Amino acid sequence: MQNHITSSLQEAHTALTKLLANPAALATIEQAAQLLISTFESHGRVYSCGNGGSMCDAMHFAEELTGRYRKDRKSLGATAISDAGHLTCVGNDHGYEQVFARYVEGHGRPGDCLVALSTSGTSKNVIKAAEAAKALGMKVIILSGKRSEKLEPLSDVYICTPGGTYADRVQELHIKVLHILIELIERHFFPENYVGE
Repeated sequence: MQNHITSSLQEAHTALTKLLANPAALATIEQAAQLLISTFESHGRVYSCGNGGSMCDAMHFAEELTGRYRKDRKSLGATAISDAGHLTCVGNDHGYEQVFARYVEGHGRPGDCLVALSTSGTSKNVIKAAEAAKALGMKVIILSGKRSEKLEPLSDVYICTPGGTYADRVQELHIKVLHILIELIERHFFPENYVGE
């Protein structure tokens, strides 16, 4: 059993090491942080979405912005598209491909930003959400584990973090990226929380 534990941790370590050694990928993380900062400076809102574990990451991202990350500070306007009533209603009436797009259509405004997660880069409902966001004049940040011919053209910033064969390694990198984005946002708006570091 220990060999499986070691192997799993080594895979995660290798994926993180590859990300650290990829200046282009690191630059996209910085670009995403700058875009999110600009969104909040302009009094826009941030919406996030994803499927399965990526939805959990999208929810975590939003609640860290509205709640707190490391220290108390003012709440920032972020919402994960995760309301069960909305998802089941739209899924039943319009199909699962529309669950995120319909929310974006109803709530999104020009100047807002969508942060969408798809480890495969092929999630149809994430593609539809990005299309809806762009149609509204929103900015779009995509986190994926693969290049995507459909999602990349819809994004203002495309963060690609290949993690290996399976989605779990990609998701582990995504949560690290999301935490970095939150920290960079906080360092900009609430520098007092990072005095002495």
